[in-house]
Amino acid sequence: MTENNPTSSSEPKERARPAPEANQMMQRRPAGALLVAGAVIFFLAEFIAAAAWTDPPYSYTHHYISNLGVRGPLEALGQFMKSPLAWVMNTGFFLFGIMFFIGVAALKGLRSWRRWAALILGALVALGGVLLAFNPGSGEPPDGAVDYHALGAFASIVGGNVLAMLLGRQRQQVGVTPKAGRAMVVLGVFGLASMVAFLVVASSGANVLIGLVERCAVYPIMVGFICAGASIWNRRTVARSSGEGETSRPQMLKQQPAYINIIKMRAKAGASAKLF
Repeated sequence: MTENNPTSSSEPKERARPAPEANQMMQRRPAGALLVAGAVIFFLAEFIAAAAWTDPPYSYTHHYISNLGVRGPLEALGQFMKSPLAWVMNTGFFLFGIMFFIGVAALKGLRSWRRWAALILGALVALGGVLLAFNPGSGEPPDGAVDYHALGAFASIVGGNVLAMLLGRQRQQVGVTPKAGRAMVVLGVFGLASMVAFLVVASSGANVLIGLVERCAVYPIMVGFICAGASIWNRRTVARSSGEGETSRPQMLKQQPAYINIIKMRAKAGASAKLF
């Protein structure tokens, strides 16, 4: 006797599609990569430019970050500025700002005013990076002139720290783990507090560990977005750590794809055919 072939009428026309949250997480991964890349480029540019500044050696605790973008030689704000690889630092300023904005724009999950707030803050960071790159300054502009370099630094530091706090608070929507989200909020608060301390120290003219205080305001942005980008890249589903979308085993069995049932029917048909 001929074997029964039940697949002709019941075989599904389409294969099972990935879950919507899995698709969303895959769409977020490029955004996570851009956020990490922006921060890494900043750190690399700073390290390379600082390593080339040898006479006298560049100090991470004494010198301003912006000094690395000044070709010099000149003296301002009580500091000597001569950066042999100033173009490297200025390129880093430009690229980190642009990559941060593109990464934030590519994020999926934010809705209504939260998305607009993230885009505006990301634009502030990008604008700040561009101003820093194209206006390498000593911090002492001519009388009556606008200090675009200082405006760029302020926009990047304030916008970046507030953006880290916003994305940390909206961690479930953007696909960041709870641990990384809490770290971003803490880093953003610390960065803003350090910004206030930096302004106080800079206005006093004391120059006591001014480079260290400035980095306490800037580095939390970079570390926060490395945490966010790495978390988005590595996390497979939003529901895994938030508990949303979890189903019991009986429910999972009910949701088996149709092709599994077809395989079972084929096995039964083959077993029955062998009996004849």
